[in-house]
Amino acid sequence: MHLALSLAALAAVVIAVAAFCRRFDLPAPIILVVLGAAGSFLPFVPEVHLTSEVVLVGLLPPLLYGAALQTSLVDFNANRRAILLLSIGLVAFTTVGVAVVAHYVIPGVTWPAAFALGAVVAPPDAVSATAIARRIGIPRRIVTILEGESLLNDATALVAFRTAIAVGATVSVLQVGRDFLLAAVGGVAVGLLMYFLVGRLRRRITDPVIDTSVSLVTPFVAYVAAETVHGSGVLAVVIAGLLLGHKAPILQTATSRIAERLNWRTIEFLLENTVFLLIGLQARWILRDVAASGVPVSDVVKLCVSTFLAVVVLRLVWVFPARYLLVRPGRDRETGRHPSWQYTAVLGWAGMRGVVTLAAAFAIPESFDYRETLILTALVVAAGTLTVQGSTLPMLVRWLKLTAPDPREDALARAALFEKASAAGLEMLDLHSREDDPFNTIEALRQRAEQRNTAAWERLGSTHPEDETPSEAYARLRLEMLQAERQKVLHVRSTGTIPHEVVEDVLAALDIEESMLDVRNARTAELENAETVRGIAGTIAACEHLKAAPHDVESRVEFECEDCVRDGFTAWVHLRKCLECGHMACCDSSPRKHASAHFDGTGHPVMRSAEPGEEWRWCFVDNRLG
Repeated sequence: MHLALSLAALAAVVIAVAAFCRRFDLPAPIILVVLGAAGSFLPFVPEVHLTSEVVLVGLLPPLLYGAALQTSLVDFNANRRAILLLSIGLVAFTTVGVAVVAHYVIPGVTWPAAFALGAVVAPPDAVSATAIARRIGIPRRIVTILEGESLLNDATALVAFRTAIAVGATVSVLQVGRDFLLAAVGGVAVGLLMYFLVGRLRRRITDPVIDTSVSLVTPFVAYVAAETVHGSGVLAVVIAGLLLGHKAPILQTATSRIAERLNWRTIEFLLENTVFLLIGLQARWILRDVAASGVPVSDVVKLCVSTFLAVVVLRLVWVFPARYLLVRPGRDRETGRHPSWQYTAVLGWAGMRGVVTLAAAFAIPESFDYRETLILTALVVAAGTLTVQGSTLPMLVRWLKLTAPDPREDALARAALFEKASAAGLEMLDLHSREDDPFNTIEALRQRAEQRNTAAWERLGSTHPEDETPSEAYARLRLEMLQAERQKVLHVRSTGTIPHEVVEDVLAALDIEESMLDVRNARTAELENAETVRGIAGTIAACEHLKAAPHDVESRVEFECEDCVRDGFTAWVHLRKCLECGHMACCDSSPRKHASAHFDGTGHPVMRSAEPGEEWRWCFVDNRLG
């Protein structure tokens, strides 16, 4: 009962603090670490001892698996050189560098203990990196590299750590290399096997509850199976998560994907924030053990400070030469330009440590001298990087003038992708055009595809907040209808005349439709503070019409649809300008759809957005965005 109450209190604190931080836009990881450290000294707070087994087997697999499911395998592969240099090269470099510093600061720290400390503090944490990076909004390429590094570097660090504590005083490079190779091969093999088995299983599962249950078990089975054959459990979990996440649209039903996504978001939220709180809660007993160990305070302070400085400086020393000598990154897909040195500076500063550092520290053998001091050093590095680097990273990003992904650029890419998807769907629909269609089903499907496309385009443009687009009016009215429908269903439920299962099915259908409308409204709200929309550089190759068309031309009118004005109609939504004759016309969201009509009548292929702050162009012939 005492344990149950403690867990409930832990969860309640995590939820309350995380909600408070979201409400006031505060960094939850830093607040939770500080709160946990302060709470550990309160007499009514029970003493919490994390063990390496609890962290490595209980917390790490679901955290890594949840992160891997959301990581783009395409982006991971595009940045694989940088990720591997950080997750393998930098971890090894940091391990050796910290070992030298620790042995120099306190000569009594033996080389095996020094290398163990180096391996403990070497890997930045996936949870820490993504929690802070996504909150402050940095370019996606940096987030991808940080996520990829954090997913793989744990395997390198844990292999180095186990080798350091196993070989005693004779740390052999050959031994480390052999252990790492065996761990890597075993981890990758088990990860591929898990992907194959779960993938085959999912092709036969249509029940989302069973499918989600399989997903929840997968990371633990992968980790334990890999560790059983002396492979890397971390690599097994990451490989399985990356591949299963990438193939989810093929292997799972839509309902299963929705259920899995929601469940893993909940699990990640609770575990991520709980980890930060637990890191802080270790402070009291670790400090007590250090005081009882008899190590001079001056040595403790020197080791903690020098190790913290070493992990920060060594990362910066590594990333710049690696970028210019080894990585030589190509053009960024979002900007179309080579990443600047500012990207490298942010990567160098975003080295926050977390749960793996503490888990490995607790596994340091009791036979090692200065064990308590080494554990405290790991805590200082984890908490210090979270507070110092985590709190200053937003200022660094602003000072370097790195821009976060623009929601209006995303909206433009989303609209263009919907157009391409709809074109493929309509092409398939045309194959059925000669069939008998007494219920006019084909035309209804065609209109539904067009409605979805126009709704996507309406998220762009400079429509004033008080002016509703057709899709916004539809969402508002449909939400009111859904509320009335739900009230009626609940009234019928209260009479007990309809089976409970039927009522629940109807309510679930209403909830799914309402959630889709809510997402659309939330995404529309994100666009209010965005600026110029130029197009999506590098994502879609320009066709011959876009290449030949000028960037802009003069128009006979300033900001009105010429055809609507001629017809005495002024209820257009957004405006487009023909880049061949300068004709200004309304978009397909508008009732008259004069832009498409202008193309149908003249054959002029390219039109430009005439909305203020937008510079993108669209080719009607090839359905290409430029």
